[in-house]
Amino acid sequence: MKTTSWLRQLQFTKLSQVFWNVGLISVGSVLCALAINGILIPHKFVSGGFTGLALVIYYLLPAVPVAWVYFFLNVPLFALGWKYVGRRFFIYSIAGMIIFSCALKWVNASLAVQDQILSALLAGIISGAGAGVILRSVGSAGGLDILSVILLQSRSVRLGTTSLAFNSLVLAAAAMLLSLERALYTLVYIYVNSYMLNLVVTGLSQRKAVFIISPCWQEISREIFEKLDRGLTVIKGQGGYSGQEEQILYTVITFRELPRLKGIIRRLDPNAFVVVTETLEVMGQRIGNQPHW
Repeated sequence: MKTTSWLRQLQFTKLSQVFWNVGLISVGSVLCALAINGILIPHKFVSGGFTGLALVIYYLLPAVPVAWVYFFLNVPLFALGWKYVGRRFFIYSIAGMIIFSCALKWVNASLAVQDQILSALLAGIISGAGAGVILRSVGSAGGLDILSVILLQSRSVRLGTTSLAFNSLVLAAAAMLLSLERALYTLVYIYVNSYMLNLVVTGLSQRKAVFIISPCWQEISREIFEKLDRGLTVIKGQGGYSGQEEQILYTVITFRELPRLKGIIRRLDPNAFVVVTETLEVMGQRIGNQPHW
């Protein structure tokens, strides 16, 4: 009976994870499709990545639906994805590509914003948030997302950075084939999109690296263990002027834990020397903030 109950619980957990990830992909796809169909196409802006290529082709050949162009552009990229990314990510990305293509076809709500700059900003916010929500799952919507994940895992290139670099090529094509003005408005959209993408994927789970130098290092480290439940490393150092041996505490915490850590340090040693730095990304089972692709 216990074995059967455990198997049922395991199956329920796996099924709930599938629904959660598909739900994230669906919500993100709807947001991206809303920005494309509601703002970009009415203003004849171009997007980035494979969506941007699909829009350029659509503007040149209006009879060809954007959803179908996007779908067929992804076919060769998925061959690359099968070789370089995990099978789970690959399977979810196939589902994401289908969901996103359907969203492009059926989500057609219009956002009545007349100003060109405001339209570009709003589209960047909506689609950047949508792309970030998709990449918070264990899959993607295909296209440039797959290439971004490959570069992130192999070269530690941030997702938004890859998007911004690749989109420069799309902008050049838009400027030559459409108009320079459209390309410039699209540049505003792409920049905001990239910023929102980084914010949603890693910015909201930003980690802080903290260095602490104090004669009360033992008491502080004990409080970090007991009150914050975080690990730390004791680094042996030497004062540059005094020549005295120093113990440097190094720990990585979440943004929400930072005020509690400062409170601990102020209570035990108000004169402690503390340095708080930003982290690009953190790998680790308990404190890591990388998406689990």
